[in-house]
Amino acid sequence: MKRKERTRQLIELGGLVAKAGLVELTDDDRAVILGLLVEASAKLRVDETGIQLALWRRRGKRAFADTHDTD
Repeated sequence: MKRKERTRQLIELGGLVAKAGLVELTDDDRAVILGLLVEASAKLRVDETGIQLALWRRRGKRAFADTHDTD
């Protein structure tokens, strides 16, 4: 069962990358996509106040809401 859960999680995360438009914007260059994610991870490591995380959470929630409005 753990393997199924992990597979589902990976598929959902890939869907988020696609939903954000990163596949088209990077011409499906996986090194660029990974670089973006590594950069975001580095920002979060030094975000002691949590401001960056809160900002990204708001943007993500807005993006989900926009997607649901257009469905």
